[in-house]
Amino acid sequence: MHMADALISPAVGGVMWAASAGMAAYSIKKIQPDMDKKKIPLMGVLGAFVFTAQMINFSIPGTGSSGHLGGGVLLSALLGPYAGFLTMASILIIQALFFADGGLLALGCNIFNLGFFACFITYPLIYRLIIRKGYSGKKIFFASLASSVVALQLGAFFVVLETLLSGKTELPFGTFAMLMQPIHLAIGVVEGLITSAILAFVWRAQPDLLEKTEPGKPIGSIPIKKIVIFFIAAAMITGGVLSWFASTNPDGLEWSMGKVSGKTEIAAVGGIYDSMSQAQESTAFFPDYGFKDAGESAGETGKKPAAWPAALGETSVSGLVGGAMVLVLTGLTGLVIGFVKRKKKKPERSATGSP
Repeated sequence: MHMADALISPAVGGVMWAASAGMAAYSIKKIQPDMDKKKIPLMGVLGAFVFTAQMINFSIPGTGSSGHLGGGVLLSALLGPYAGFLTMASILIIQALFFADGGLLALGCNIFNLGFFACFITYPLIYRLIIRKGYSGKKIFFASLASSVVALQLGAFFVVLETLLSGKTELPFGTFAMLMQPIHLAIGVVEGLITSAILAFVWRAQPDLLEKTEPGKPIGSIPIKKIVIFFIAAAMITGGVLSWFASTNPDGLEWSMGKVSGKTEIAAVGGIYDSMSQAQESTAFFPDYGFKDAGESAGETGKKPAAWPAALGETSVSGLVGGAMVLVLTGLTGLVIGFVKRKKKKPERSATGSP
């Protein structure tokens, strides 16, 4: 569901950039009370895992389409909504800048569509309500499933709405919505099942971690070493090996566009579109999760069908490097927030005369 720049107008792109930046600033402010040293590595490894998981498109039987894990519900359930949103933003920034996955102009739309609804709508209004009286395997299953389905439905609807407001007549609102919503319902069900399985594992391995996240408490003395190691290993296996088996079918957004307009891409040239495209080409050294030189020498701009086993090597390197980059960016984000929190506490101590 990563939107390309051609799907939106500069005005819509600018508004959504501002909305996502505002939510990020709000999250940074709200996360400070429960930010501790243990949350920083957890943000990093979860971000790396979700990045690699998003590389794996799974086929939707009978449709010719595919989908991938969004990860917003998983992040908010394990980190809380504010750290979850910041981690999702970090993932999408790395994807857009260095892997040309989603446009730079559309980055605000993608952060909002994939991060805002999962972290600030479905997590507090669905997930937390279902588990408010205590955790159990059954509650985690229903909370994850319902939250994932609704988050993707809202995100998919906003994709359609953003194209409408952008004046993209190639994608009529009613027809586009009638295709986007059902296909993302199927994708949401699969994501819900995956999310519930991961959260159930974490709950059984370290129940205090999940149960402290919901009320927004610091991790404190809860041991997280095993959980961190698990997600590091999961990210490496997912990005390095499982990503080889990603479906080559178009994702839900591309599939819907193809059904409506007869093509999975819409052209937009001139002005800001060319500037954004050139900027992205200069930063994306793994375009479409492959080697840049190979793509340039072949004269290709889209996904390139590199021969086996070269394709596997490109994909593995992309997954491992991308996961590491997300880990570093989210870790730095957490460190900066923690530093600001400590700086704010020092004047308070001085004002009260504390040593």
